[in-house]
Amino acid sequence: MTSLRPRRSVLYMPGSNARALEKARTIAADALILDLEDAVAPDAKELARNQVTAAVKAGGFGRREVVIRVNGPMTPWGKEDFAAAAQAGPDAILLPKVAAPGDIMMAAKALRDAGAPDHTRIWAMMETPIAILNADYIVRTAIDPASRLAALVMGTNDIAKETRARLTAGRPSMLAYLSICVAAARAYGVDIVDGVYNNFSDDAGFRAECEQGRDLGMDGKTLIHPNQVEICNEVFAPSEAEVAFARKIIEVFDLPENAAKGALQIDGKMVERLHADMARRTVAIADAIAGA
Repeated sequence: MTSLRPRRSVLYMPGSNARALEKARTIAADALILDLEDAVAPDAKELARNQVTAAVKAGGFGRREVVIRVNGPMTPWGKEDFAAAAQAGPDAILLPKVAAPGDIMMAAKALRDAGAPDHTRIWAMMETPIAILNADYIVRTAIDPASRLAALVMGTNDIAKETRARLTAGRPSMLAYLSICVAAARAYGVDIVDGVYNNFSDDAGFRAECEQGRDLGMDGKTLIHPNQVEICNEVFAPSEAEVAFARKIIEVFDLPENAAKGALQIDGKMVERLHADMARRTVAIADAIAGA
């Protein structure tokens, strides 16, 4: 199995706040989204762009994945944001308001034309009804390596606004939209990160929503406050017991006498070979989290 990159906790940081950008280098999030879009007022857009690109070029973020969210191409700031972000060479550029596969492919071409390094990937915000309806077509672009598409980010607040759905406990109004995007991500080998939880002082509610996202198949969750990182990292990481059992499954299936067997009994449980594949991913992500 190829190495995996943990994306349990993905923290938004406002690009206009220089202190926040500096603090980002010390926060235990797996990924940071340095935001030029929603978190930045119109009169601070240029300042944010300059601060974010300078911070990315300066580095010092350690193993944290660094993503720049740009303004949309039809806004007054979008074109300059994208060009500056491409030159800065972050781990990824997050595209807002993705609506169709052409948005991904045009962004990928623009990255190539701007001379962006090969490691710079594309992440796509799924935050409108049209994006949900086109999820299969959007994520299908990942089949082509030239698309650079690596992850989807759910914009649940924007989906609620556009659909007039209410964000209530348990998110019944969001489950269909979330599940459609999880299916698309898994179909084409792309990661998917859940939307934010707005009440950052409600630890119990936040934990419950993290657990729901994990159980739906999300790789992690976007966050609006550093205080949410610890709970998020815990929930989206496999437990010690899960990792230990996964290692045992792999060990048993790797025995020569079990090479042709499709199912085995391990610790009183019937385990199929598909569970061995799942176990290998569990171990791989646990090793990646540990920095192995």
